[in-house]
Amino acid sequence: MATSSLSSEEEKLIDTFTKKVNKYRHHEQKAPIPRNTAVKFLMARKFDYQRAVDLYMCHEDVRTKEGLLDIDVNDSNLQSELRTGKFTILSGRDTYGAGIALFTAQLHIPVETTHQSVLKALIYLLDAALESRETQRHGLVFIYDMSESKYSNFDYDLSIKILNMLKGAYPARLKKVLIVTAPLWFKAPFKILRLFVREKLRDRVYTVNKEQLIQHIPRDSLPHKFGGNLIVNHNLWLQMCTQIHQSNYEVIDAYFVSRKRQTSISLSSSDNSGYVHSNEGGLESSDSKDTVSEKQSNEEGEKDNMIDTNGFEKEVNVEKEDGRSKSKRRRDSDTNNEIQSVSRKSHGDINASLPGDSNMEEIPEPNPCKKRPMSQVSNMWEDSIHMAEDGGMTISDLVKHVKQMGKKGLYEEYAEIRREQPAGTFSISKAKYNLPKNRYSDVLCYDHSRVYLPQCEEDPSSDYINANFVDGYMQKHAYISTQGPFAKTFGDFWRMVWITQCVTIVMTTKQMEKGRVKCGQYWPLETDGEDQHDEFIITNTGMEHNRDYTITSLSLHNTNTGLVRLVKHLQFTSWPDYGIPPAAGFLDFLLRVRACQADSVTLLEPEWNGHPNGPSMVVHCSAGIGRTGTFINTDISLHRLEHIQTVNIRETVRRIRSQRAFSIQMPDQYVFCHLAVVDYAIQHKLLPDTDWVSLDDSDSDGFD
Repeated sequence: MATSSLSSEEEKLIDTFTKKVNKYRHHEQKAPIPRNTAVKFLMARKFDYQRAVDLYMCHEDVRTKEGLLDIDVNDSNLQSELRTGKFTILSGRDTYGAGIALFTAQLHIPVETTHQSVLKALIYLLDAALESRETQRHGLVFIYDMSESKYSNFDYDLSIKILNMLKGAYPARLKKVLIVTAPLWFKAPFKILRLFVREKLRDRVYTVNKEQLIQHIPRDSLPHKFGGNLIVNHNLWLQMCTQIHQSNYEVIDAYFVSRKRQTSISLSSSDNSGYVHSNEGGLESSDSKDTVSEKQSNEEGEKDNMIDTNGFEKEVNVEKEDGRSKSKRRRDSDTNNEIQSVSRKSHGDINASLPGDSNMEEIPEPNPCKKRPMSQVSNMWEDSIHMAEDGGMTISDLVKHVKQMGKKGLYEEYAEIRREQPAGTFSISKAKYNLPKNRYSDVLCYDHSRVYLPQCEEDPSSDYINANFVDGYMQKHAYISTQGPFAKTFGDFWRMVWITQCVTIVMTTKQMEKGRVKCGQYWPLETDGEDQHDEFIITNTGMEHNRDYTITSLSLHNTNTGLVRLVKHLQFTSWPDYGIPPAAGFLDFLLRVRACQADSVTLLEPEWNGHPNGPSMVVHCSAGIGRTGTFINTDISLHRLEHIQTVNIRETVRRIRSQRAFSIQMPDQYVFCHLAVVDYAIQHKLLPDTDWVSLDDSDSDGFD
């Protein structure tokens, strides 16, 4: 196998790894490993030397334990296993170049073979497939096909051995495991899936039906039995394996269809994002002019009527008009189908806005991005209310503006914004059966931008959650602004996270402040802890504690569909009970949120076909307007500053408030939006420190 595609640094690591491993093998009186084998282990761990060594040691342990060190191709048991075709390597690849391994459970008869024979056959075929440099680079997708299989075909212990080996003891990058058409007897315990829920690959295991496979594998790489176009020729693959194991590595490239990673992003003809959008303009009623009163007190000390004398949230029970209790036990439902149905009704055919449409007006290419390259696919951003537009202030102009206005002037500027009438109605939030789902009686959500949940059992309240979509910079629905969940709404909150494909939750409050509950404990607080809310099992798989924030990795398991997703929960803990947080800590938190979102979007590929920045982030505090709006405004302003070197904080606040009423709740929060942008500019050398040091001297009120 040629190694010309390796860099000089990679070549050095190969030499180091080979010396290290061969020293161990010499001690064990084993022959040196071939250079190609060293490449596989390093590729599997992205040339992280220590992780590659650890992988090699695990690999050796498993092969020793299972008796797999010597694989004789002439062994009759091995040949019998290979001829069954239960395990094969497809000639197609996924969108990103990963090889595809297929195990057909129906062909496996446990009483007629042994674990050792099956594992030897699997390794024999995988070792051949891993001689492909493209497969080494892009990894493996493992399809576990349970179509038409019976309980007598299923060997739990063998399945555990295979999956354990693939996830941590074999030199290949396991991209995902697709369990196809799992029978009811398999779905009930979810033993294999639950094994992964607590492991690092928990977010890469899916149970899917045949129709859903197309979301993971291109049609031309799927066999006919899955609705694809690929012809499976297992005998040809066996012939290739024979030549490869005889050191004829060149034939491998003739077998696989090369597929270079796609660099452009486009929308499919149906809305695959999982978003449920509002039907704007369809919610007017006789009381459409009703408004809510803005909260006059700080978000950290409001709404005594929602807190009992012991400092706990009061439960509000409202009977429906027909006398029945609001609470019902939801039936299992196909959430994705409901989402798509609602979305189609709201939006019609999305093809009209696809690139290449002759009726579509071409959008000028934006200025080059300074730090964050944008996709050139315009239809990803064209509906956002925050665009790259003229006007605004350069960072120097912003400093001059803040110095000139002072704290008092910025307070007055904010007061003008607050005097504007709400930009919509709140009819759904004020409906009698939805009132118990509002944390605060005067913090409601607009009808036109609210998040819809799939309705359950014709329950008129089941589609409601106090949450609004808010646009980001050149990104439609970049955020979901919502209140802090409480006991009655935990299940609704996780349903919202699931249907919007959210992978990042931003929490800007503590659970308890000044002796009052600001948000319920809707996720397991301890590592390895597990909670269940409605159909969702949430597992805490790890925590990272920082001075100003905590990051929790959560595994979200939908027991209706069997799918599992990884969600990052980031909680900012340094916002004081009164006032504003330290700008440096807040900015560090914001940038970490962006990094986590970017990492999670990478894991979503190639399923994610939406905006390059990924699905909506869920952002909440207690009421979902003050700190939440401050975070969103700062993020939008910094994205614009990075892209076109200007900001327009006042207009950005106004536009956010047009989608989530009363966002940026307090004058100090409005001031902080300015200070955070300036602090960011200083940190990133966009503004000399001396331009800002004298600010306090220009304003007698100060900016504490």
